[in-house]
Amino acid sequence: MRLDELDRQIVARLLEDGRASYAQIGDKVGLSAPAVKRRVDRLRADGVINGFAAVVDPAALGWTTEAFIEIFCTGATSPEEIYSSVRGHPEVVAAYTISGDASALVHVRARDIQHLEQALERLRREDNITATKTAIVLSRLIGRPTDAPSGAPSGGTAPVTGQ
Repeated sequence: MRLDELDRQIVARLLEDGRASYAQIGDKVGLSAPAVKRRVDRLRADGVINGFAAVVDPAALGWTTEAFIEIFCTGATSPEEIYSSVRGHPEVVAAYTISGDASALVHVRARDIQHLEQALERLRREDNITATKTAIVLSRLIGRPTDAPSGAPSGGTAPVTGQ
């Protein structure tokens, strides 16, 4: 679906504040609240907006340690097989197939280093995972739910401590 400039601005405003009212968004983009609602409804129906969620600080829930783990798999492991191997681990918050030597990159959150080590040991026990390489996050410099669409105003987006 093609987004026009108003759609992009609406999406950018929702990324900044998903709880903003249609009237607040309309004031910023030059539309009435009903016009914004119609556009948001269309964006949801077209699958551009997949839903709304609370962004919670993981540290507030006791998850203070995070890491990125490169996963190396046996042979030509498909993305579906990698997904099957990592999806059941509650510490995995995101997983990506990537270029380079590793088969995938997994973002993990844990309560502490001991919990991270336990999660890593469980991942290593998966049949198709032959090796891992872990980088522990020391500090988060930028964390956005997603990048604003091109053409959308930049700035004003507060750092997000969780995804």
